[in-house]
Parts: sequence; C-alpha cells; structure tokens
Amino acid sequence: MGEVPPEVVEEMQELATAVPGLKTRYKLLDKIGEGTFSSVYKAEDLTGSVIKSFSRHFWDSGNRQERRYVALKRIYVTSSPNRIYNELNLLYMLCGSTRVAPLCDALRHHDQVIAVLPWYRHEEFRNFYRDLPIKGIKKYLSELLQALSFVHSKGIIHRDIKPTNFLYNPQFGRGVLVDFGLAEMESDSKSETRHGKEMRTSENYCPCKGEQSSQGQTQVYPGNHPHHKGKQTSAMPSAAHSIVDLTKGYPKHETRRNKRANRAGTRGFRAPEVLMKCSNQSTKIDIWSVGVILLSFLARRFPMFQSLDDTDSLLELCCVFGTKKMRKCASLHGLGFDVSGLEGISEDGYKGGLAEFIQQLLHGEVEAGTFPSYSIAFETYEFLVNRSTGESIAPSVEFQVAYNYSQHDLKKYHDEVWSDHYWCLEVLDQCLTLDPHKRSTADELLSSTFFNELVDSDCTEENDDEDDVLIIEN
Repeated sequence: MGEVPPEVVEEMQELATAVPGLKTRYKLLDKIGEGTFSSVYKAEDLTGSVIKSFSRHFWDSGNRQERRYVALKRIYVTSSPNRIYNELNLLYMLCGSTRVAPLCDALRHHDQVIAVLPWYRHEEFRNFYRDLPIKGIKKYLSELLQALSFVHSKGIIHRDIKPTNFLYNPQFGRGVLVDFGLAEMESDSKSETRHGKEMRTSENYCPCKGEQSSQGQTQVYPGNHPHHKGKQTSAMPSAAHSIVDLTKGYPKHETRRNKRANRAGTRGFRAPEVLMKCSNQSTKIDIWSVGVILLSFLARRFPMFQSLDDTDSLLELCCVFGTKKMRKCASLHGLGFDVSGLEGISEDGYKGGLAEFIQQLLHGEVEAGTFPSYSIAFETYEFLVNRSTGESIAPSVEFQVAYNYSQHDLKKYHDEVWSDHYWCLEVLDQCLTLDPHKRSTADELLSSTFFNELVDSDCTEENDDEDDVLIIEN
C-alpha cells in the first residue's frame, strides 16, 4: 500500500471522530473510492467479528492479513433517507450469495451512515479488458451473470451494471457485484413470471404503450445546438463523426404530457427502453448492460458508448442497429422515431450485425498498428474475418512461437477458441436485443452452450446464509 495523502488521512480522522464506536471496531487505512452519493474506505476489522460472521464472503488470497480487511461505505448526508434505507435493505436481502457484496454491519450517528462490506482484492477493468482471452471473458461473464441471476431471483433490478460495479480478480477468476445505490424492486407488473414468456412473441407489446396512446414523433435533425459541437462518439466509425450537431428531439411548443420513467443509470450502459422512458422497465435492463461490457471485451474498446444525453445515445444505437430496427423499438413503447439528414446512419445499420460492427472496430486498430503482434485481439479479428468471408484461416505462426505450442496443441486450441467466439457472439446478440421482452434472462444466458465447460465446476450458486449475522448499531 502506498503512502496515504495527508488530505485523506485528515478525512479519515474526521470520520472516525464523528461516529462514536467506529475507531474501536475499525481502523481506517485508505480511501479506495468515491462517487456521487458516497465514499469508500479500506479498513481493518479490529474485533474480527465481521470476518467470523461472514467468512465465506471473503476471498482467500493466501494472505491471512487480507482477510481482516473490510470496506466502509460512507453514505453522504445529501442522500435522501429513503434512498439510504433502500440500499441497506436490499444489501441485507442479498447476503445469500458470495457473488454479491453483503451488508456485514452498519453504523449510524445522527446524519452519518456507514455500511460495512467485505474488502475484495480486484483488478481495474481498464488494466485487463484488452488482454483477457476468450476463456477469461467466459469466466468473467459467468461470474457476473450468476450474481445477476441471484439478484433478479429476489425481484431486484440493479440499474447500474458496469465494470466499476463488478469487482473482478482475473487471477482468482472470481467477481462480486457491488453498489446497489440505484437498485429497486421490480414490480409485479414488470415480472416475466406474471406475463409469461409468450409475450416475447408479441411484436408490439409493452405495458407502457397503453399508458399514453399518443406520444407523438421524436425527431432528430442536423442543427447547431452548442451542446453538441465538436463531440465525437467513442465507438462509432469515422463515417459517423458527422453526427455532432444535433437539436434536442422535442417540438418547440409541446402541449402533450411528457413521458415519465426512471432513467437512473450510467451513460453508455442504459438500455433502449430506459432511453425511451419506458415505465415498465424490468431486470432486462441489467442484461443490456452486460451486453455492453461484453461488446467492450470483444472490440477491446472502453468505453464503448459515451454520449452525454439520451438523444445522442439513441443515435449511437442507430449507427449500429439502423433506423429501421430503432423505429420498431420505439413503436414498441408507443413512440414515433425519425432520424433525418445525418451522414453515417443507415436504414439497416451493420448488415452483418454486431459481429460486423466489432470487426470494423478491430480492423481500424489493426490498420493503425495499435495491437502488439502477440495481442489476443487477433484471435477475435481472425475469427470475424473468416466468418465474413467463409475462408479458412490457419493459426498464426507468431502465436505458436510466443506461447510455445506444438502444431497439434495449437490446432486444438485454435478450434476451441473459434468455437468459443461463435457461441460468445450468440450470447452478445441475446444481451443486446432491442426488444426487452425478447432479451434473454441471466438464467437463460447461463444455459448457453458458451458456458457449458463451466457448468460442472462453478455455476451452482450458494444460498446458505445461516451463519451470516448482521448487527446494526445506532
């Protein structure tokens, strides 16, 4: 651990003094995170009570000292009481899975609220997403989907699935879902168990459509709105860079009542139904976010989408899926959708689908020489080239030399990798389905052929929480 900055030391001392009993139970060590509504500190459990009660949630790294560390989440007083209660209550409900960070302890003094969770040694997503091989991606997704399977089984929508909220250790092959600050219970009307899977066959079904029979047309035209000048979308090819000057998609004198819906989430990871203000959002919005993470892995690009508002976010999706599919998606939610005069946006998007989109992004990096010759990204690129041309591509000699494979072993490895890519793209398509009613659930994705080799080893979720004991002190 490096030297802690003086301002952080002062901040931790202030916190320890502000909450009676805190410094007798926890020793603050460092500040490890900060968000809009909270700060997170690494601390030592001085009494060992948290470790004892929640031992199965702490990863065994072989370092006994690390098992004494916890994370203290200081929730800012600017958070509403309902928001604080909601997060703590949901964390308490979710203590039965080792892939979800449990609420181990909680302290409150006046307006100071602190949640105590396990500390996990993990790697920053930016440090490994460009180098993780396909089997590593498979393990990452398996861990994330198992966490979501458990969360969704409790009727909870996380709403903020993104790499920083899924702490993953590539060395251990373990991950844990954190930060339920935006999470909410899924209402009965949203639950697929109530509507049944037959709703997936309905071309124009969404309960939000019946709430307002006429929402009018959302129109997007080229303009000179100052907010959009000079901005480029990170994942869009150069042909789409003309999409920078846009007016907001609302008539100047609108008299109809605006659509209201929960739009909470992180830009770039929000599902189409969130962007279109669907009031019937479900756990499927989390699955879309999983798809965006997978897209970043395969294209070796992060962030994938980063527009600043809903209009631009919809345009980014138009670049990939085309206006025809986006109009159909809008119609599902009782909306019109019209995009006019924007270069780089076509009716059909990428005709080869997401696979062609990824191939074009990788091709740009290959041409620019940004990947080293031994980069694992070439496996994905060669598979996609072969997929689009139908030609057979032999394993690269450079890869054989770099990893000391025999010709037989290399051929076997090559076949496995290409098979994994085939099924991985199927999972990607199932995640990034515009219609939420046809989008797969976490359980359905885990039953995909892509995860078959992991089923016997680790796809069984634990639900034994008999020895998880929570003590909340006031």
